[in-house]
Amino acid sequence: MSKKIKLLLVDDEENFVNTLAERMKMRDMGSDVAHDGETALEMIKDGTPDVMVLDLRMPGIDGVEVLRKVKKSHPEVQVIVLTGHGSEQDQEVCMQLGAYEYHKKPVDIDRLVKSIKGAYRQKMEDAMVAATFAEANDHEDADRVMREGDKK
Repeated sequence: MSKKIKLLLVDDEENFVNTLAERMKMRDMGSDVAHDGETALEMIKDGTPDVMVLDLRMPGIDGVEVLRKVKKSHPEVQVIVLTGHGSEQDQEVCMQLGAYEYHKKPVDIDRLVKSIKGAYRQKMEDAMVAATFAEANDHEDADRVMREGDKK
């Protein structure tokens, strides 16, 4: 991939998230770091990441609430949940809210990198599909196809 993936790592365990950021940098993925949900939400207002790696258990706003707010305000951001304390119920809730994937700590770094690249690819595909529909919106046929699709 020629474009650098814009990554935001959100975790209150500073040593863990700083080490993860270094390991991502070594793989040519520059990342911003937030140590709590409030900071992550502020950072997204200033510049939308392509992919967010998000912990669930944090002081203040927890990861589920961050996920909910991010998907509402910036649905194009792909969110990968990475938690040490998650349950099957947490996983279900996160996936329903639109998380791209859900991993438990410790996660294999190559597996996480593969997830991040997959999430980025998904974001790009979604953007292309949206652009195609926006362009097609001028044509009656596209409108008709869309209306017929809605009836199914």
